[in-house]
Amino acid sequence: MNTPVDTRAATRPDSDAVEPPHDDDVLHPEPLGIAVWLSVAWLGLLCLGALLADVLPLADPADTRAGIPLSIPTGQNWLGTDQLGRDLLSRTIHGARVSIVVGVAAVLISAVVGGVIGLAAGYFKRRVDTVSIFGADVLMAFPTVLLAASIVAFTDSRGFTVVVLAIALIYLGPTIRIVRALTLTIANREFVLAARSLGATNARVLRREIAPNVIPTLLSMMIVAIAGAVVAEGGLAYLNLSVAPPTPTWGAMIAAGKPKLDESLYPVLVPGGALFLTVLSLTLIGDAIQKRHGRNLGAI
Repeated sequence: MNTPVDTRAATRPDSDAVEPPHDDDVLHPEPLGIAVWLSVAWLGLLCLGALLADVLPLADPADTRAGIPLSIPTGQNWLGTDQLGRDLLSRTIHGARVSIVVGVAAVLISAVVGGVIGLAAGYFKRRVDTVSIFGADVLMAFPTVLLAASIVAFTDSRGFTVVVLAIALIYLGPTIRIVRALTLTIANREFVLAARSLGATNARVLRREIAPNVIPTLLSMMIVAIAGAVVAEGGLAYLNLSVAPPTPTWGAMIAAGKPKLDESLYPVLVPGGALFLTVLSLTLIGDAIQKRHGRNLGAI
């Protein structure tokens, strides 16, 4: 006796089954939150102010006659003055130049150099991989600020170039390791194997197939790294190892205002607040990009 089969059961969706990601999740990702947009607005205003600092109606950052020393915020000095009577708003905006340029330049150098080394290590493997990973491990074994401070102190120079290279060296090791790991994964994918089977040279495979798939992840990580580089520059400046005076830097402003904390908070609060908001903004933006990029990778 034949038992009738309910064919609808085979086509009925299972409520417990895990559905694959929809195309809409990739093509239409979640909108950015208000915190990310506020972060973008803060960084935009900061960069614009640093770019136009010389033409804005601001006091000379080195002028000790801008106001009464350790003044509270007034109509003349919107954020108060430091212990020498210099305008804190002007010094904070001019100090943003150093922090932003040093952070971006250092991370860009580490991304380019570390990216090339990581690509070579992950693709060619063997001796290239061994030497590259050993060098990265040596760099990562040192405490970050101590490594940068030692380089600046050893060279006996507080120039802009030395500070940038010292901070770039901090991020070189992690960059090499991350790019190498990405390259190892991508090098075994079908489109790379197909290109190699068609006779593509190693240089062409790296340039046309692997690098374009590594760069998006690397860029999202660079934003978070810039936040760390800004903090590192502030730490060097606090130790009097960053760009030499009279150029204002946030770390140097905090260090100079520390002895007068019992008289006024503003010489420390203003540059410290700018440093905090900048690092927080970069971190939030970087995290948002990484989450969106990570979700897209998971859906591919």
